[in-house]
Amino acid sequence: MKIVTICGAGIGSSGILKVNAERVLRKLDIPATVVAADIASVADAAADAQVILTSIEFVDAIGKTFADVIVIDNYFDTAELTEKLDAALG
Repeated sequence: MKIVTICGAGIGSSGILKVNAERVLRKLDIPATVVAADIASVADAAADAQVILTSIEFVDAIGKTFADVIVIDNYFDTAELTEKLDAALG
């Protein structure tokens, strides 16, 4: 499974979300590759992704995708990530 984390620049917040998502996925025992990307490269990065994690501000910019788009309100809140990833993948 491939999960892509998206932010505006692809460096800061998507990297934080990537690390926290990996932590949560390990806890849930869900194998996945997590990749951080910026919104400009989302089409390439998410072409074969099953899940995209992002904030509400970037949802419209993602465009057409077959991936499940999960909106994360607080990138530091592992309880929120756990709840949303478990609901989508568990």
